[in-house]
Amino acid sequence: MNESAERPSEAVHGVTTGAVARRLGVAPTTLRSWDRRYGIGPAAREDGRHRRWTPADIAVLQEMCRLTASGVPPAEAARAARTGSGAPAPDAPTAPGRQPGSGNGLPLGDVRQECRGLGRAAVRLDSPTMDEMLGSLITEYGLVTTWEEVVVPTLHAVGRKWETSGDQYVEVEHLLSWHVSTALRRVSIGALSGPRAAAPPILLACVPGEQHTLPLEALAAGLAELGLPARMFGAAVPPEALTQAVRRIGPAAVVLWAQARSTAHHALARHVADTAWGVKGARARTTVLLAGPGWAGPSPATGMLRPGGLREALALLRGLCEAAAAGAAPQRC
Repeated sequence: MNESAERPSEAVHGVTTGAVARRLGVAPTTLRSWDRRYGIGPAAREDGRHRRWTPADIAVLQEMCRLTASGVPPAEAARAARTGSGAPAPDAPTAPGRQPGSGNGLPLGDVRQECRGLGRAAVRLDSPTMDEMLGSLITEYGLVTTWEEVVVPTLHAVGRKWETSGDQYVEVEHLLSWHVSTALRRVSIGALSGPRAAAPPILLACVPGEQHTLPLEALAAGLAELGLPARMFGAAVPPEALTQAVRRIGPAAVVLWAQARSTAHHALARHVADTAWGVKGARARTTVLLAGPGWAGPSPATGMLRPGGLREALALLRGLCEAAAAGAAPQRC
């Protein structure tokens, strides 16, 4: 059933603030604040006191939600929503630039305007807007810029809010992570029809005990865009399984993700780097990339690479794949 469809009783009697808030996925206090600050309120009040929203009032609210979710400042969004003058839509992101601000209370700080829009949509649990924004941002700015300058700051802000708010905002982080993962999968699937490099695949895995897979999913999507083969093993891969995968695949590189120092498995990284495959007398070993903040500090062994972010990781892996395809031994630094 389409909740936005106009009901006969609504056209005559209007809708309460609570019902409108549930329909739009915003807090009733937000609607009252918009009414008080920006004049985005019901045209009529029952008995002079109770708010009753007409379909026309709700249409203005929907436009206000759409604009603020795209990163438009509330005052500007309110003017556009009231006058119908139009403003940048979620599928037409504003020009790059950093502005201070937040997304419905998230501690975003000095970030791109698109972070504020994505943050507002996440706090409202507004799935359609998050999907639209992520898709249009990747199309407009590319995967790497979207990940490093929009997605990562927004995810960090949600995580900080969760840590400081008790059990609140867990649902926000889960829903935002799901939509980011979905957007990354779309990039990977869309790249399947393109040319593929003739090189051994890259193995992507989280260390045992590590459940944070989104950074590896972003890397997998970036590799797909470059036409580089990869095998994504995901969260908390057992050491024995990882060793068997390395021996069976003979990868051009192995990327081990650790979000925290408590999960970084130095012994496993050394074991993977020493794991050989191939026929006797011509065995080969792989290059290990240590990805994620958990690997901060001394390296488990010499020769392991430690990329500083998604862009650098993609560049390193592209070079390793080209060397492997050319028959050269993987370079370590």
